[in-house]
Amino acid sequence: MASTISTIINPPQCALRITLHKNVCSSLSNLKFLSSPNSLHHLSSYRAHHCRAVSARLASRISSALSSRSSSTPTSLASSASPIPGLHHFVATASVASADVDTSPDILPNSEVQSKGRIYHETYGCQMNINDMEIVLSLMQKAGYEEIVDVPEKAEVIFINTCAIRDNAEQKVWQRLNYFWFLKRHWKSNVATGRSESLHPPKVVVLGCMAERLKDKILDADKMVDVVCGPDAYRDLPRLLEEVDYGQKGINTLLSLEETYADISPVRISKNSVSAFVSIMRGCNNMCSFCIVPFTRGRERSRPVDSIVREVGELWDQGVKEVMLLGQNVNSYNDASGVEKEVQPGNNWELSEGFSSKCKVKSVGLRFADLLDRLSNEYPEMRFRYTSPHPKDFPDELLYLMRDRYNICKMIHLPAQSGSSAVLERMRRRYTREAYMELVHKIRKIIPDVGITSDFICGFCGETEEDHKETINLIKSVGYDMAYMFAYSMREKTHAHRNYVDDVPENIKQRRLTEMIEAFRETTGQFYDIQIGTTQLVLVEGPNKRSPDTELIGKSDRGHRVIFNIEPVPDRENNFTRRNPTAGDFVEVQVLRSSRASLYGQALGITRLSSFYKTAKDEAVAS
Repeated sequence: MASTISTIINPPQCALRITLHKNVCSSLSNLKFLSSPNSLHHLSSYRAHHCRAVSARLASRISSALSSRSSSTPTSLASSASPIPGLHHFVATASVASADVDTSPDILPNSEVQSKGRIYHETYGCQMNINDMEIVLSLMQKAGYEEIVDVPEKAEVIFINTCAIRDNAEQKVWQRLNYFWFLKRHWKSNVATGRSESLHPPKVVVLGCMAERLKDKILDADKMVDVVCGPDAYRDLPRLLEEVDYGQKGINTLLSLEETYADISPVRISKNSVSAFVSIMRGCNNMCSFCIVPFTRGRERSRPVDSIVREVGELWDQGVKEVMLLGQNVNSYNDASGVEKEVQPGNNWELSEGFSSKCKVKSVGLRFADLLDRLSNEYPEMRFRYTSPHPKDFPDELLYLMRDRYNICKMIHLPAQSGSSAVLERMRRRYTREAYMELVHKIRKIIPDVGITSDFICGFCGETEEDHKETINLIKSVGYDMAYMFAYSMREKTHAHRNYVDDVPENIKQRRLTEMIEAFRETTGQFYDIQIGTTQLVLVEGPNKRSPDTELIGKSDRGHRVIFNIEPVPDRENNFTRRNPTAGDFVEVQVLRSSRASLYGQALGITRLSSFYKTAKDEAVAS
């Protein structure tokens, strides 16, 4: 076919040569391996759509190439070319020929014709990665990739959104990539045996922090991956996927000083969820010595307040009752749009007392407290949480706002990382153990019923037994509702990788990790036990998976899981009509018992967020 087309449009006196790309030919020839009845049904639709798309691209390229040559074609050649069929004659003839062919069985509905392939996605790591995947799905939907499937065997495009914080997370990703490579490399036999239902070998796309950190290694991994795209380049994904059609590998891992995806309305992965993530800023300026994030996510930049308020409003219209505000350093939020001045931290940029920062804030605008103030005022029936903050950015203004607004949850994530000032200095955290403890005391003084959670790393470079004991002591002294604890995993490109030695043996790290977990468990139970006898306002998330027919589960303001029986209770906002609570309801629950991880109680009634706290305030005044 290629030689025939070339002969028609490339006579001896013409220098233009057009051939079908080898990928087009191989894609068409591969279709013969679809042998099952179900596959053949999809095949006819796919062939019609694919051939029309190929013909359109080919005609466009021919027209463009001929146009570009027309200005340089010799006059004598043009005048003597009348016997030679021209491009327009060829295209017209091809159109008539195609019109004569009966393709009625292959005609697709508009929605199928426009679809460019089915998407399967997996996400590893933090909440930011989940929100990023929702942004990617929105961008792909606009580009014509409209269908999402729940298994990779049905997909033409496979996305895997990755995490590079610890080696364990990366190993999980490599395992999955091996399986996706199997689906792609052995596509023909997989289709023949019924294992795979994709219409062509799937394109495998690696997204996120691992894509940025290991881009070359991933692309060189035995043709395992087709596209590598970093966190700031998701808008480029449709183009990168098109490059794969022409035999290229797509890669874009450029970091941006401006990209926030503020104009993108994410496609929510959990369609019926009563809670949602909203990213308000991206990147990190802190450069902690153990952390890879500044190298995979870039510098800090914040979305405009108005774009965040708009997105939260859309979520409210969809029935969402709780929003988690996200950022690598969420409380470092700074909407400086329109502001043109430079200040140093410590002037207008107020830090937590006893904390420092070497990062220069170029323009000070609306800060995190300003954003929370507006959101909590405009959406009084919606709860707000946030993660992950840095201890340096808790000015008094933020703490008092959290105390005074009933719909800002009384829970603060306060990453300590270590209880040793010497280790904190090597980590470049820029605070001491004493400064951290002072901040904890201030938070609990201003917000007495607050729940505090944290992050800890054991076995960091140079950590001694004495350093480790100080961390254990800090865990017991503070007392946390919840904590994420990990053994240190050195990451390339970090300050620690360049300057320190990972000198704590793995068996020592694991022993210290076990001791940290035990210290946490000794103290966390008290923060659940003190809730017994109280009435908590619980946002119902749905049935408890362990007893879906008889129990519901939700979260209290402090973030504790609360489980209670399904039974009719008065709806205080609907003339006290009795009904069973459902997902999205705010329910008053009397806590009867606790464990180290959950509270158990009895539902008293269904109410509104504002009504519950107004009643509690009135009762407090009366007493």
